[in-house]
Amino acid sequence: MSDTPSLRRRTFLAASAAAGAAAAAGLPSQPAQAAATRPNILIIVTDDQPKNTQWATGKTIGWLGDHGVTFANAFSVTPLCAPSRSTIFTGQYAHNHGVRGNQHQENLNHHATVQRYLQEAGYRTGLYGKYLNGWDVHDNPPYFDEFALLAPITYNDGQYNVDGTVQTINGYTTTVVKNRALQFLQRSTTDTRPWFLYVAPKAPHGPNTPDIPYADTEVPAWDGRPGVPENDRSDKPAYIKNADGTLADGRNIRTNQLRTLLSVDDAVQAIHDKLEALGQLENTLVFYISDNGFAWADHGWTKKSVPYGPSIEVPFRVSWPAGGLNTGATDNRLTGNIDIAPTILAAAGITPDAQHPQDGHSLLGAYRRDHILTEFFKHGTAAGGPPSWSSYVTATKQYTEYRDVHTDANGIPTGSGAVLFREYYDLVNDPHQLTNLLYQSTPAQETALGIPALAAQLAADRTSSGATAP
Repeated sequence: MSDTPSLRRRTFLAASAAAGAAAAAGLPSQPAQAAATRPNILIIVTDDQPKNTQWATGKTIGWLGDHGVTFANAFSVTPLCAPSRSTIFTGQYAHNHGVRGNQHQENLNHHATVQRYLQEAGYRTGLYGKYLNGWDVHDNPPYFDEFALLAPITYNDGQYNVDGTVQTINGYTTTVVKNRALQFLQRSTTDTRPWFLYVAPKAPHGPNTPDIPYADTEVPAWDGRPGVPENDRSDKPAYIKNADGTLADGRNIRTNQLRTLLSVDDAVQAIHDKLEALGQLENTLVFYISDNGFAWADHGWTKKSVPYGPSIEVPFRVSWPAGGLNTGATDNRLTGNIDIAPTILAAAGITPDAQHPQDGHSLLGAYRRDHILTEFFKHGTAAGGPPSWSSYVTATKQYTEYRDVHTDANGIPTGSGAVLFREYYDLVNDPHQLTNLLYQSTPAQETALGIPALAAQLAADRTSSGATAP
């Protein structure tokens, strides 16, 4: 453990604190009862993987797409690493779990996490790779029995906390994480408890360093999307007007991301093969998702944290043959990282504590939301980058408000809350978000678009929790 008493105390206190749509997608109405025993649970989380990266993940798609369910409208509800991962663990929006930025990992209440529920329900729990940004490598991750936690996050010769001992392990970190995960699975031959495994490689996060075998692999040519780089951005917020990413920048990011993902694809295949050899493939509930997307110079932007599709949309596939999730179906419901924890607890037959309401919903039934909230909190008052924003998203439209809000040193929002800028996009006719229909709009035009009602709903969504969450 760390020699920092205050961090140990904060960690201790946090850990101790109090059938229609489904059938159409090929999902059983009660899959949690389909398996004879509680399922093993595997979550694979990549870092900054955009949605359109199928070329590099053919083995993954062959397993989890062809023999699972692909969620085609999946979102990271906060497109930033630590908030997104905290949402995966808790099933809560960032405005509820409190990890609003990468600086705020200490705000996570570990007692509200799936690893706590599962460990206390008799699961053996393991974590390999990245945990939360800013996590002290000397601190053990709460409610994980076995782990090799990588911090700081790097591609080669990383520093790991291995079951409480900090050490350097030489080698490409995606491969190290894979091998440790395979060892965790092998131990299930002598430990017959069901298990929960969280696998989180660094890839394809910058600097997008591929392993040596893939360092010079040719990737398919790419001529950009209509929004790359979008020369006329007069209808966009100031930070996008000032963005200077080019098609060449986007191509470079894409090439290196795809090359790093080839190693992830190898790791996923190795995990599949291990589960098959152990006879555990049938009753393992598997999630594959990225913590957020990433822009390849869309609107001139070459990062994440923005409300545009390339940043908030993520690849998301789920498989559980014993639960009926092995049909190769595509599910078009609005979903994402917010729904992973509720799905896990439903599959394991665990009811979450009333004091930790989950904002997401299980994917095992027919629940269908009509919109989803995405949000981002700017940390501090330094110039540059996107302001805080929140966005109402459906399959056909998106309404976004940028607001005068920022988080302080403790991750608490402060500011006037005044609306600084607004965007509205018709995603049917303008999927690449080129024309902001609120730029120089009149009150009559806004009324015709339904903006007053959207603004009211978005205001409610920003403070929603549990049953009131979108």
